[in-house]
Amino acid sequence: MGRRARWTGRALGIGLGVVADRLLGDPARFHPVAGFGNAAIALEKRMWAPRRGRGLAYTMTLVASVAGVGLLAEWLGRPRSLLTAVATWTVLGGTSLARDADLIATALRAGDLAGARALLPRLVGRDPSALDAGGIAAAVVESVAENTSDAVVGALFWGAVGGVPGLLGYRAANTLDAMVGHHTDRYEKFGTAAARLDDLANLAPARLTALLVAACAPLVGGSPRTALAAWRRDAAAHPSPNAGVCEAAFAGALGVRLGGRTVYAHRTEDRPVLGGGRHPETADIARAVTLARAVSSSAAVVAVASAGIVGMARTNRVAPGLS
Repeated sequence: MGRRARWTGRALGIGLGVVADRLLGDPARFHPVAGFGNAAIALEKRMWAPRRGRGLAYTMTLVASVAGVGLLAEWLGRPRSLLTAVATWTVLGGTSLARDADLIATALRAGDLAGARALLPRLVGRDPSALDAGGIAAAVVESVAENTSDAVVGALFWGAVGGVPGLLGYRAANTLDAMVGHHTDRYEKFGTAAARLDDLANLAPARLTALLVAACAPLVGGSPRTALAAWRRDAAAHPSPNAGVCEAAFAGALGVRLGGRTVYAHRTEDRPVLGGGRHPETADIARAVTLARAVSSSAAVVAVASAGIVGMARTNRVAPGLS
């Protein structure tokens, strides 16, 4: 009964956390992820050195500590479903992602290019001053595509697999990659471990995201076949083993072309072209958000069902005959 209750609580908790994210978005104040970021900054000041080994120690200390807190909380916490729900709500970012994208689309529709540029750093790290309306639309679609995997599907995947420790450990790894996993003079070596851990954690979720994008493509007037074809044809050329998968699938489903020259504050990258359609327009932001919401809902169903089915299977295998 204990094993069954654990897995039933996990499935119920994930479902409740998804509902909380849809209704409330991110916590307005005292967000635990922001607190983790502050702790990571403080530890970086003590541990930073231009060496991969030091970066590995930094990354593993933080991720293991957070996952350990989750393990202890799950061991001590009652009821388990409520604990899992709070953790799921904390790490999900799908609703806030959609809201930010909608705000930028609203500014573009109103002809407020300056306002859209001011809002863009909420989603991407590139230089908004170099972008026109079409460039901003493309940047938002790319961010929605990548972050649907990072902020939603990846979290749900690891929540189903690892419960509260999986949820918190995944979000810690993803946050560290965003903080130090960059090709800059400071982080080229120190951030390698964070970047590689995030790549590893997202290998399966990114591909699940692409499959769900293809399945949901008809909801935005797209074709599953085109989404899958863009994934197979274009994703491998992207510098990220995971972002390219999600962005290519989104490009195919939406019938647009992503990638190309990307200007950041301190460098310019020539990204591969993903998809074979037209350049994105303002209206495509709303279509990308609709697709992202459908993918997120589908991923939630998969996560809840997987946690429940695996839990029942393990329970029956360990203690057959129990009801």
